[in-house]
Amino acid sequence: MDRFVSKKRPRSPQTPIPQDEDSTDLKLTLLMSLFPDMALDALMEILVSSSGCVETASAIIKAQAPPAKKRVPVPGTPAIQTSLASHIQFPTSTNRTLPPKGTSLHLYSPTDIATYTPCTLIHNFLPSAQANALLIELLAESPHFFRPQFQLFSRTVSSPHSSSIYVSTPEEHHQHTSEYTYGGTYRSNVRQLTPHMRAVSARVQIAVNEHIRLRPKLPFQSPQPWTPNAAFVNCYAGPAESVGYHSDELTYLGPRPIIGSLSLGVEREFRLRKIVPDDDEETQTHGQISIHLPHNSLLIMHAEMQEEWKHAIAPAKSITLHPVSGNKRINITYRWYRDSLHPRYTPRCQCGEHTILRCVQRKQETKGRYMWMCYAGFAPGKTGCGYFQWAEFDDDGEPVWEGRSSEGSGEEAPRLRNFVEDEVK
Repeated sequence: MDRFVSKKRPRSPQTPIPQDEDSTDLKLTLLMSLFPDMALDALMEILVSSSGCVETASAIIKAQAPPAKKRVPVPGTPAIQTSLASHIQFPTSTNRTLPPKGTSLHLYSPTDIATYTPCTLIHNFLPSAQANALLIELLAESPHFFRPQFQLFSRTVSSPHSSSIYVSTPEEHHQHTSEYTYGGTYRSNVRQLTPHMRAVSARVQIAVNEHIRLRPKLPFQSPQPWTPNAAFVNCYAGPAESVGYHSDELTYLGPRPIIGSLSLGVEREFRLRKIVPDDDEETQTHGQISIHLPHNSLLIMHAEMQEEWKHAIAPAKSITLHPVSGNKRINITYRWYRDSLHPRYTPRCQCGEHTILRCVQRKQETKGRYMWMCYAGFAPGKTGCGYFQWAEFDDDGEPVWEGRSSEGSGEEAPRLRNFVEDEVK
C-alpha cells in the first residue's frame, strides 16, 4: 500500500528534447530558470496564454508586481490552492487559449476553472460533519455496487470502477429495473435513496440553480428549475480504478443537461478534453485540462459540457489516503430526468429495444444535431440493427414527436419524484 501513498508528487523523469523545435518542457525549463520563485502551474498557464512564446511570457511576468511573501500554513488547514489570477494579471478575455496537444493544464481554483471550462467548483460544499456522515453512509453501501459490462469489438468488457443508480421510491426502483435502460441493457442494481443523500439534495439543488441563473440560456436548454430525481453513485477503490473519456448519456436527461457532481473521500484528477470535429485542423492541437477534486467539493457541469466536452477519471500513480475512506473516492452525480423523455415515450429500434439519444460531435456539417440510435450492439450477447432517426427538440429542449400530439398519446408515464420533495414537506 505504501507505494500508492505520497505526500509530495515526484518530479517527472526527464524526457528527450526534440531537435526540430523547442518542446513545451524546454520552454517551461527556461521560464523556471528565469523565475525560480513562481509555481510551475502559473508558468504553464502564462506560457499557454502567450501561444507558447517564451519571450512574450517573460515580458508578461516582468510587467507584474513582485509576488507577495509566502504565508506560513496553519497546521491542519486544508491545502486548497487559490486562484492563479490572484497572483498574475491575465487578459480580461474569457475565451482563454486551450493547452497545446500533449500537455495538461492543471486547474485548482474556482476562478480558473470557471474561466477555462464549462464547470463551477465549490470547495467545502457541506458542513464537515455532514460530508463525513454522507461518506460513511455510502462507503457502507459500496459493497453492493456492481461493474456494468458492455460489448466492445466482440469482447465483453467490465467497467473499471463500481457504481449504482439511486431513485426515490420502490415504484421508481421497479421502473428502473424494467423500463429504463443504460448502454442498451437493463440495470438490476438500483437502490433507494439513503437518508443523508436525500438531506444533501436540497443544498445541491439550491446551489446548482443559483449558478444556472448566472449564465445565459443556450438553445435546447430547459428554462425550468433543475430538480434532481436520479443519481449515479460511483466508487473508485484505489488509484487504479478509473473511467475513460466519455460524455454522459443524454437519453433521459435531454439536450444541454446540467449535472451536480459531489466528490467525497480521496482526491482524484478529473480530466476534460474539448471535442473538435475531425475535419477541423486548427483545433487538433489542443491538450487536456485537469481539475483536482478534493473531498467535499461540488462540481457543477453546465449546459455546454456533455455536447462539447468529454471527461474522465484517469488512473493515478499515487494517492494521499483519506482519514475516513482510505484509498476510496465516492462520487455522487445528481441528475434531472425529464418527464417528457420517459422510456414509454422514446423510440424503439427494429430490434424492439429502447434507443439512446446522442449528439453529433465529430462531423462538422451535422455537429450539434441529435439522433436516436440502436445501442443493442454494445450490450453483451446482442447484435444491433443499425436503426437511426434524427431527433427534434424545441428551443427549451422538449422533444417534438413526429405524428404525436404535444400532450403525448396513450397512458401518461409516471414522473420521477424530486429528491427534495420529501425534505420540504
